[in-house]
Amino acid sequence: MPGFLQRCSCLRGVACRYSTITRARPCRLDEASVNSLERVLCGVVNSKGGVSRGRDALRLAATDEGPHIPISPDIVVKPETVQQVQEVVRACYLQKAPIIPRGTGTGLEGGVSAPFGGVCVDLTLLDGLETHIEDQTATVQPGVTRLQLNADLRGTGLWFPVDPGADASLCGMVATGASGTNTVRYGTMLANTRNLQVVMADGSLVHTAGPGVRTRKSSAGYNLTSLMVGSEGTLGLITEATLQLHGLPETQLSAVCSFPTVRAAVDTTIAALQCSLPVARIEFLDEVALDACNQYSGLSYNVLPTLFFEFHGSEAEVKAQAKFLAEISKEFRGGDFLWAVETEARSQLWKARHDLFYASLALHPGCRCVVTDVAVPISRLPDLVEQAQVLIQDANLVGPMLGHVGDGNFHTLLLFDPKESSQFQAAKGVADSLARLALSMSGTITGEHGIGLGKMHLLQEELGAQATHVMRTIKSALDPLGIMNPGKVLLAQTQCN
Repeated sequence: MPGFLQRCSCLRGVACRYSTITRARPCRLDEASVNSLERVLCGVVNSKGGVSRGRDALRLAATDEGPHIPISPDIVVKPETVQQVQEVVRACYLQKAPIIPRGTGTGLEGGVSAPFGGVCVDLTLLDGLETHIEDQTATVQPGVTRLQLNADLRGTGLWFPVDPGADASLCGMVATGASGTNTVRYGTMLANTRNLQVVMADGSLVHTAGPGVRTRKSSAGYNLTSLMVGSEGTLGLITEATLQLHGLPETQLSAVCSFPTVRAAVDTTIAALQCSLPVARIEFLDEVALDACNQYSGLSYNVLPTLFFEFHGSEAEVKAQAKFLAEISKEFRGGDFLWAVETEARSQLWKARHDLFYASLALHPGCRCVVTDVAVPISRLPDLVEQAQVLIQDANLVGPMLGHVGDGNFHTLLLFDPKESSQFQAAKGVADSLARLALSMSGTITGEHGIGLGKMHLLQEELGAQATHVMRTIKSALDPLGIMNPGKVLLAQTQCN
């Protein structure tokens, strides 16, 4: 049994102190059960390649962008309709088979891994997209990515601004509670999700805000939409999301400014926010990250702690915002602003920022990285960033640092050689220390990547035993067999009676 699962007594059939349920040891399906389930699924999804047990397909299904060793499912199934998804889930429910949803596989916390085997439900063939321009909403299925949605919106005067960097599935972004570079102005997926269609553990279909509802607000009962955002497939499979669109700004202007120290860069961000300056993006890169960015994207910025800015609004508003921020940055010894006005120049700038994950890996070819994801109140951000640098140096690791500092969220990319277990343990140690530092500063262990496999041991430290107990109660009520993406978010979720 993987080590991360041995931490909880619930996994050994012992009643958890905060649970009313005695949970059995998780187990994989035996070969006869897998064969039987495969025959059933082939009857449900009868297209070529719709059901696979090939080694490469199973390995790929369990692989994401994170550092966790993929654990393969027993079967991969690719339904083409919501009705097929329901039938697949019903078949798994009858055999108590674990269900692991998969979108584009851009997650970082092992959410697609299958620690107890079961069925990977690849949802990418569901690619429906419907827009309601007058209402500024779009309804998408899991096969639609954020870039596809924005391409479809071209010419309408609208866009979907939540931008985690990767061209992720929009329903996957809902499932992980994603956000990204535009969060400081436009909010997270939680703030931009109006309604969800979810296939529950028994195969039933639920519309969290009511069938077809796409209003801006509602007080109709419990907020099931918010419950599903960030649930990581542990409560149901999201098969449709109705999202809030925004008007394209008249003018967009980007800029780059370097600073002598990390604290000076972060203090500039705090000052800008305290002045209520409506900056659309404020992205921070330390000197290690900036150097990687230069090398990978062919740029030549000063190798210093740096802020990337973007301003949205009318031409007059953008000019005023940019001038004001330039004055603020000077107070913190910031350099001259390097402007990116034309669309091509702005695209190059933000593509370089989005490629930083791969730029960091390119610093040491063959390495992997543990990506931290802490967030703190903006007033504590300078202290945490400085302490993060000390932790990385003391562990003798290479760890480019970047972040959406406008909302107090930043990442370190802790590089390690996958052949050296000691390096991985050192990276995980720094990640855990940084998470606990964030908690000590009234922060969170994850601002946008979710819990997955990697942060389960820290979740109760953040939420407390009673809040975790409430989560377990909800999980048990909606998924009594524990088959929905087991082994993620909360420890000990699967029974195999």
